[in-house]
Amino acid sequence: MAIPRAGAEGNNNMIHPTKLMRGAVSAIAILGAAPMAAGLPVLGVTAAQAQEQLVAAVLFEGNRRFPDSQLLSMVDISASGIFTQQRLAADVESIRQAYDRDGFMSVSVTARTEQTTDGRVRVIFTINEGERAGIAAINFTGNNAIGASNLKGAMLTKETGILSWLVRDDTYDEQKMAVDRERIRLYYANRGYPDAQVNSVAEYDASRNAYFVNVTVNEGQHYDFGNVGIETSINGLNTDVLRGTVRTNQGRQYSMAELQKTIEDMAYEATAQGYSFADVRARLDRDVATNTFNVTYLVDEGARVYVERINITGNVKTRDFVIRRELAFAEGDPFNRSMVIRGRTAIEALDFFSRVEVSTAPGSSADKIVLNINVTEKSTGEYGATAGYSTQDGILGELSLTERNFLGRGQFLRAAIGASQTGRTFDFSFTEPRFMGLNVSAGIDAYRRIYDETTTSFYGSEVTGGQVRFGVPLTSALNANVFAGYEYRLVSDVKDNPTHQSSLVTNGQEFHKAFTGYSLTWNGVDNVRKPTEGLYATFSQQYINLNYSGTTDHLLKTEARARYFTPLLQDSGIVASVRGQAGVINNLNGGDVHAVEAFTPGSQLVRGFQSRGYGPRLGSGEYLGTTMFAGISGEIQFPIPGLPENYGLSGAVFADAAWIGDASDIIGGPGTAGSNDEPWRASVGASLIWDSPFGPLRGDFAHVLNKSTDDRTQVFQFTISTLL
Repeated sequence: MAIPRAGAEGNNNMIHPTKLMRGAVSAIAILGAAPMAAGLPVLGVTAAQAQEQLVAAVLFEGNRRFPDSQLLSMVDISASGIFTQQRLAADVESIRQAYDRDGFMSVSVTARTEQTTDGRVRVIFTINEGERAGIAAINFTGNNAIGASNLKGAMLTKETGILSWLVRDDTYDEQKMAVDRERIRLYYANRGYPDAQVNSVAEYDASRNAYFVNVTVNEGQHYDFGNVGIETSINGLNTDVLRGTVRTNQGRQYSMAELQKTIEDMAYEATAQGYSFADVRARLDRDVATNTFNVTYLVDEGARVYVERINITGNVKTRDFVIRRELAFAEGDPFNRSMVIRGRTAIEALDFFSRVEVSTAPGSSADKIVLNINVTEKSTGEYGATAGYSTQDGILGELSLTERNFLGRGQFLRAAIGASQTGRTFDFSFTEPRFMGLNVSAGIDAYRRIYDETTTSFYGSEVTGGQVRFGVPLTSALNANVFAGYEYRLVSDVKDNPTHQSSLVTNGQEFHKAFTGYSLTWNGVDNVRKPTEGLYATFSQQYINLNYSGTTDHLLKTEARARYFTPLLQDSGIVASVRGQAGVINNLNGGDVHAVEAFTPGSQLVRGFQSRGYGPRLGSGEYLGTTMFAGISGEIQFPIPGLPENYGLSGAVFADAAWIGDASDIIGGPGTAGSNDEPWRASVGASLIWDSPFGPLRGDFAHVLNKSTDDRTQVFQFTISTLL
């Protein structure tokens, strides 16, 4: 049974009795009690010798969780340092506390010393780690409006699951739990419950070596936004433009986040109109009778204060300019609190830091202020070796090296080598996010692909290419990219089987492809990794100059994809989405399109078919592809009842339908009648989705409703889940 910590507020913090005992032991030792009284046997040294001696070495035994180098950083006694009993007792407790914080509740730490021949002392810490304590269950009471799975998803503390040994997120920590209580409160405040109160109690079960965390919620009343108005004392300010930044429209449920975001965006827009000292505040009037908040945004001229200096600390690897360029202001510019908040958000979005703190201090005069930015860096380099299985490519693997903050300059670098049963891949990519100091990204990509002949592909090929690209944000949600590149393809048709010889290409045939184009991306979803609301869409066009066998084709390839997400039941975790896709290739010469450039729509369009399993093909079975397609999909994704949220597993049901064009304008076509006698394909099915540490993976079980005679179907496929 847990015992409340003395002075704890309510029942929000509980501590295991072992910790109280350890604190008492440490206090006795520091007050000068004999080593044995503190449970710290000191062997081989007399009391007189152990009073104050030089330390020859510090050693550790039995430690598996922490390496020696990390334990050395936890102790004050060090090689060539001074040994005292007080330091020894404090170091034992320091090691114990480190293990406690990491969940090793049954750890025991003892210390012994050995006299060396030169009169110094060797200190040995013996650690019996025991087993790490997990969290058996997180239980909620009082949460009538929001499900427990949603609240667990908002917490940093997780229940012990099948991946806990890897991610280690099931350790109970009182400080982390305090953060979780605030996260739950904010979760409610952003969903219509501004008065929610959250308390928690943790109980340790020694028999199971695990905690039970009980969270009690008092939700309060649900509120919506009522009337929304804007008042300003600034002459010339266009309030009609400011209204476009309002997210707290009448009838929408109360959200603290949307309120704060509106304040930031409104202040930013006022600044863009030339009013650099504009200050925005929200006046809230609660209407208890209608359970609404009437909001009035007050836009006034703030104090004329300037940024005298920007101090950046904590960045060991990251260069100062990488942080400074995320701010829309510099030293000497007007100080605007909303601009500072926007800048902090931009720095956090870099994902280079685990913590970003921004504070202000008085400057050298009353109209000047000093801005202090303190960051805590985190690892930005990743290397990995992954292996898996795809129903399309069979067994596959990849070795990769990624650095998101190359040389501390904010640059992205990735190199990867992949292999599967159908080929090999080599990739290199580099991106400079601020080309020439502008808000423009620039990058290069180089790749080599080796495709083998398979039962569905009648010829292999070796493809080598690369491109340069530039990207620029047009608005906060719309980005534009332009690109240009070159690709060389060498066909290798080597099978001796005459029934498997390609009639579209010849062995050793070469294709030279130069291309240039652009793409537009609209990102209006609330969370790119796990969207629940909003629209994500892309539109791209590229011009292709294709040379092969004395022929030159000029092609225009156009593709559009969009997906809209919306929650079906608020805070239930059930999300519906509708996805549309379309593509067309035009030969600007007026002729046909070679099959190497044709679309090969697969499972991303209609599930339930094999790779290259539907669409026009020749009588020999060789796949042609198409120059036109269009499709629509509907999907409902939902949490799986009874499974802990931190397992990362969810389910989905879907329905796909698509129209596939014929091969009348493809060189080598048309295909056989049976390969596209029914241009419409349709399927329904269910999916299991795993948000794994290696990326979102999904398995789809599909039943085909409509197909052509010669189409090849499959019930199950395993793929990587994508946004579009």
